[in-house]
Amino acid sequence: MHRSKLRVALLSCTILSCLGALSAPTDVFAFAATASDTPAPAHDGSTASDTANASGADRQHRQKSKQEVKDLQGVSVVAPRTSDDIARKTQENAPNLINIRTEEQIRALPDVSAAEAVRRIPGISLETDEGEGRYVNIRGFDADLNSTTYAGVRLLPTNNASPFGGYRGVALDSIPVGFIGAVKVTKSNLPSQDAEALGGTIEVLPKRAPDEQGAFFEGSAGGGYEPLRGTPISEFSLVGGGRFGPFSIVLTASGHNDSRGIDDVEPAYFNDSAHPYQAVNDIEQRDYELHRRRHGYAMDIDYQPDDDNDWYFRAFDAGYTERYKRQFMDILPDGNTTVLSNGTLQDTLSFPGAITKSLRDEQETSTERLYMLGGKNILGDTTVDYHVAYVEGTYKKPFDYNSTFTYNSPSTPAGQITYGPTGPGHVPVYTLSNAPGYLDPANYALTSLSNSTAYNFDREMSYAINSDTPVNWGSLTDQNLRFGLSVRQRHKRTTAQPYTLNPTALPLTAVSSGSNETYYDGLYQNGVDIAPGVLRGIFGQGTIEAGDVLSAQQQYLDAHEDISAAYGEYTGSYGNLGILAGVRFEQTHDRSGAFSAGMDASGNPFAYPINIKHNYDNFFPSLQFRYELAPDTILRAAYSSTIGRPGFNQANPALAIDVGSGIVTTGNPSLKPATANSFDFSIEHYLDGGGIMSAGVFDKEISNYIIPIETTQTLPNNNLYPGSPQPFHIFTFENIGSAYARGLELNWVQQFRNLPGWLDGLGASANYTWVNSRIQIRPGEYSLLPSTSKNTWNASIFYKRAGLSLNLAAYSVSSDLFGIGTDRTSDIYNARRTSMDFSASYEFPADWSIYFYAKNLLDTPHAFYQGTPDHPIQREFYGITYMAGVRFEF
Repeated sequence: MHRSKLRVALLSCTILSCLGALSAPTDVFAFAATASDTPAPAHDGSTASDTANASGADRQHRQKSKQEVKDLQGVSVVAPRTSDDIARKTQENAPNLINIRTEEQIRALPDVSAAEAVRRIPGISLETDEGEGRYVNIRGFDADLNSTTYAGVRLLPTNNASPFGGYRGVALDSIPVGFIGAVKVTKSNLPSQDAEALGGTIEVLPKRAPDEQGAFFEGSAGGGYEPLRGTPISEFSLVGGGRFGPFSIVLTASGHNDSRGIDDVEPAYFNDSAHPYQAVNDIEQRDYELHRRRHGYAMDIDYQPDDDNDWYFRAFDAGYTERYKRQFMDILPDGNTTVLSNGTLQDTLSFPGAITKSLRDEQETSTERLYMLGGKNILGDTTVDYHVAYVEGTYKKPFDYNSTFTYNSPSTPAGQITYGPTGPGHVPVYTLSNAPGYLDPANYALTSLSNSTAYNFDREMSYAINSDTPVNWGSLTDQNLRFGLSVRQRHKRTTAQPYTLNPTALPLTAVSSGSNETYYDGLYQNGVDIAPGVLRGIFGQGTIEAGDVLSAQQQYLDAHEDISAAYGEYTGSYGNLGILAGVRFEQTHDRSGAFSAGMDASGNPFAYPINIKHNYDNFFPSLQFRYELAPDTILRAAYSSTIGRPGFNQANPALAIDVGSGIVTTGNPSLKPATANSFDFSIEHYLDGGGIMSAGVFDKEISNYIIPIETTQTLPNNNLYPGSPQPFHIFTFENIGSAYARGLELNWVQQFRNLPGWLDGLGASANYTWVNSRIQIRPGEYSLLPSTSKNTWNASIFYKRAGLSLNLAAYSVSSDLFGIGTDRTSDIYNARRTSMDFSASYEFPADWSIYFYAKNLLDTPHAFYQGTPDHPIQREFYGITYMAGVRFEF
C-alpha cells in the first residue's frame, strides 16, 4: 500500500510525456489534429519546427500525417490500406503506450491469423498449437488475463481450452488476417477502456471506406504446399466498397485452407524414487493429419449526412472448421526398469496391453460473430458517441471417436524394450524384442471405442455511451472532459455429452488403411493407419447410459456475468506536456449453475444442482503523462490500474467427486479478482518512413493472483457431498497475496536512407522484451508467473525498392511455465522456440503484384517438458510451408 502510494507520488512529480490523441473505443480525440498550428516553443526559445530544421515539404507531410492519424485513433482504419507512417504517428501522438501493426506490415510476412500478426510487436509472446499461433501473452500475462476487442467491442472465446482453464482467453487463430485493417496493443490502460486487461488489450481494427468519393476493389489469391505430408494450401482475400455521397460501405471476405501434417512423440515418466530418472511408462507416437478451413467475412456500412452526424453498422463472422485424424501407437513398459552398463534402460512388455494402436477421429468448429450499431453526433461543443453490440463465440464438436486396438503376441507372453533419451530433444529411441508381428494389423483387436459431442457458447450484449466536451480551465490548452457509461451482459454455457459404445471383437485388418508408416524423420515405425470414419459406420453414434449422464453433469456450466461501468477522463496540455487523468468504476454481478456429481461409496451415481452468486465493485484510477522532449522524441510516464476476473473454470462451482479414490475436482466460487497497479516509463524517437527507436521499463504490482492448489480435508455430509470419514484430495484454486511482473522493452525499426545504388531500400528491425516476474506457486516455492517468458525477441532485415520487397524475419521466446504440478519435478514448461520466415513480392505498374512465402524455415518443433528440458513430454514438428500467389488493387 505505502509503496504503491509512493510510486504514484513520484509518477505525479515526473514530467515525462505530452498529451496525444485519446484512443477511445468508439471515437477520435487526436491531440495532433486539434492542436494549434503554431509550433510549441523549444527549450532554447526557437520553435520545435526550427529546431528540427524541417523543410516546407517535410512540414506539410508531417501535418498531413498528424491529421490522418485520426483514422487509427478510433475504431477503424481507412481502406484499402493505411500507411506505416500514419500508424507510427498514431503511436507517437497517443496519450498512452500503444503499438500498431498495419495490414501492409502484416501481409509482408506469412502470418495467417491475428495471433501470428500480433507476435511481431514488442512485449508479446505467442502460444502455438498444431503449427499455428493461438494465444497471445502480453508482458508475461497469459491470454486469460488480457482483453481482445474488435472496433472497441470485447470479443469472447470460441474455445475453452485456454492455457490455464480460465475460459476467458480469445483464441486469435480464429481471426484470419484477410479482413484485419490493423492490430493495436494497449499496454497502459485508459479509464475509457474496459479494465479487464491485466496484461493489456489487443484490438483488431476493421477497415472503413476512404474519405474520397468512388469505389475501390482489392484482393489476393494463392496456393501452396506442405512437404511433410505432401498436402496443398489455398487462400484468398477480397475487399471492396467505397464512398458514394453520404453513404459508404466496405465488404471483406477471406479464406485459408490447409491439410497440415504433424509428427509428434509424447513420452510419459514414472517420476518417482523407485525408478531411474529417464524411465518411461509410455512412449506415444502421434501421426496427425489436420484439415483446417478458416474463414472471415466483414461488413462496415456508414451514413454521414454532414460533419456533425454519423451512424454506422458493423458485422463480422470469422472462425474455422477442423477435422483431426490422429493416429497413435503406444508402447507401455511395465516399470521393471534396469540400467544397462552402457547407460541405456531396459524394461519388460506384458502382452496383451503393452502395445496399442489408436485413432482419434474428431471434428470441431470455432466461430466468432459480432453485430454492432452505433453513431456519433456533435451537439454544440459536445461530441456524443454510442453503440449497442452483440458478440458470440461458439464451439461445436459433432463427433469425437476414440478407438483402441490392442496387440496380442502370437507366441510370447512378454517382450522387452531397450531405450534411451538419444533422439532429437531427448525423446526416447528404442528397440523391441520378443514382440513378433507388432506391426502386423492381424495381431490387433478392438478393445475400446468411445464417442462424445460438445456445444459451448459465450454471448454478450453490450451498450455504451460517451461524451467529450472541450473546457477552458486555467492556463492549460487542448483540454477535454470525457464521460461514459457502459453495460456488458454475458452468458456462458458449456455442455458435453459422452456416448457409450460396446464394440464387438474386431480385427484391425477390417478397418486398416495403407501400409506401415515410418515417421518422425524415420525414427519410429507407426504401423498401418486406422481408416477414419469406418468405425463410425459400423457402430453408429452410441447410446447414453447412466455413466454418460453423470459425466455430462460434471462438465456442465451455466454462468452469467453482468458488468456496469462509468468513467471520467480529463486531458489537457501545458506547453510540451500532456496530461491524462481519470478514474473508472466497474460493478460486477455473476451467478453460476452447475452440479455436484460423482459416485458414492457403493458405486451409485449422484448429482445435486449448485447455484452461486458473487458481487464486487472496483475503482481504477489512471494518471499518464506525455512530454515532447524534441520533435519526434517523446518521454512517457504512466500509472494505470486493471483487473483480471476469476476464470469461469476457476470459479466453477461444479464438484466432480470420486468417493472410492477420495478425489474431488472443483472450482472456487469465493475467488477474488486479481488486480494490478501498473507503472510505465519510456522514451521514443520516431524516424522517417515509419521508423522508431524506443526503450521502456514497466512494473506491474499484482494482488490476489489465482493459482491451482491441492488440499486435503474431510468433507461434510450434506446435500452437496456424500459424507465420508476419509480425507479427500481436493484439486481447486485460490488467491495468493501478491505477485509482480517487471521488465524492459527495446524496439528499433529503420529503413536506411541515402545508401548508394541498389542498397537504397535496405532496412532492419529488432525488438527485445525481458520480463522478471514472481509468484508463490507452492508454500515456500517461487516461480515466474505462468506463461511468462523471460526473454522474447524479433529481428528482421528487409529490402524495398522499385516494386521489389524482401523480408527475412526471426522470432524467439524462452521457456514458460505451462502447468503447475505438485512439486518442481512435475511442473510443465513450454520449451524455448525460435522460428524464421521469408517473404518476397514484386509490384507491377498496372496494379498487380506477385508474392512468395516460406514459413517455418527452421522447422521449429513445439515442445513441452516436465521439470527439466531433458524430460520432454511432447515434441512435435510440422515442416516448412511454401506459398505463392497474386494481388491486385483497383
